[in-house]
Amino acid sequence: MKPIGDDVRALLPDGAPLERLVADAARPIAAILEASLERRPISEDDLAALLVTEGGDLRALVATADRIRRDDVGDVVTYVVNRNINFTNVCFVNCQFCAFKRQRWESDAYTHDVDAVLAKVAEAESRGATEVCMQGGINPQMGAFTYRDMLVAIKGAFPRMHVHAFSPMEIMYGARRTGMSYVDYLSMLRDAGLGSVPGTAAEILDDEVREVLSHKKVDVATWIEIITTAHRVGLPTTSTVMYGHVENARHVAAHLALLRRIQGETGGFTEFVPLRFIYQNTALYHRGLVAPTADGAPDLRMYAASRLFFRGAIDNLQTSWVKLGHELAALTLAAGVNDFGGTLMEESISREAGADAGEYTSPEEIERLVRSMGRPPRQRTTLYGDVAAGAEHAPASPADVAHPHPATAVA
Repeated sequence: MKPIGDDVRALLPDGAPLERLVADAARPIAAILEASLERRPISEDDLAALLVTEGGDLRALVATADRIRRDDVGDVVTYVVNRNINFTNVCFVNCQFCAFKRQRWESDAYTHDVDAVLAKVAEAESRGATEVCMQGGINPQMGAFTYRDMLVAIKGAFPRMHVHAFSPMEIMYGARRTGMSYVDYLSMLRDAGLGSVPGTAAEILDDEVREVLSHKKVDVATWIEIITTAHRVGLPTTSTVMYGHVENARHVAAHLALLRRIQGETGGFTEFVPLRFIYQNTALYHRGLVAPTADGAPDLRMYAASRLFFRGAIDNLQTSWVKLGHELAALTLAAGVNDFGGTLMEESISREAGADAGEYTSPEEIERLVRSMGRPPRQRTTLYGDVAAGAEHAPASPADVAHPHPATAVA
């Protein structure tokens, strides 16, 4: 990662009165910032305008996001001690933004059996992890019930470990292989020990953009169906966006508007995680469809605009040290971020694409980075509960309240 320049640091709050920064912004931008400060929801058009701010307007946006973060969730920065387990890199989907997948005949293709996965979980637990995050390629040679059997094995050996696993793409594939409906398939995984679902495979929720990114990827309607079904059966999920590739501000604004609408209907998103596109080793870059992007200002803009747009809907905004590097991830704490993500211990997907932030960040290093920004760190559970108390807290969806299910109630 290259050093962060003074031009990026100049965008951060420096003690100047927020009211002055907002007053000095262009009037249309100032009106959006004022509306958000007054807790009035901003529109999709407003968000699109924020996503192209520069200079003094961007500085005012970042300072506004910092104030809203402080007022809504306080100064504490949370993080989770977890381990990524990418259990197979064999995949037939051929996403143009991915450098992780392999064909099964390639020399470095792998699919870990249950014993290998259990060994990784055991190591994670010995290092203090409260969560394992499992995602992998779409491997046509895996058995129809492999995901269920993996969960049963993990929860049988490590009943206290939270399993955060299986993207909507994996859910779609698993349900097709078993011939089950999404509600039945997700309920089966829940009963086998699945605790929550990554809201990944989202990239940009626009089918025309997705056709460029990955012709075979789960389409928008199916992604929505799987995510809302997960919420309905008591499985909370994260929410994400991948930015910095072939999309524009309007695509991102529509994507976030869709997420906010889903959250209003289900309450099932625990957090929002903007993910910068890592381009170096991807087909999109080598085909000339994307160009290298600047670090810093676009990232602060994305995080800050997200904080304003999701005010009153999604409280937790998570940075990604894997995508941004440690230094820039720390700086996003001044742009509306209140969560530093996880320790990971093993991270393959971003690394294969060209990220160079490493595969593990210790709790001690996370806490040092957080304190360097003048903020207090706190370890959390996956669902933002208190680790010391062993408690999980997840947002209750309207469906859970209206139709409680003894196996799906979330503490």
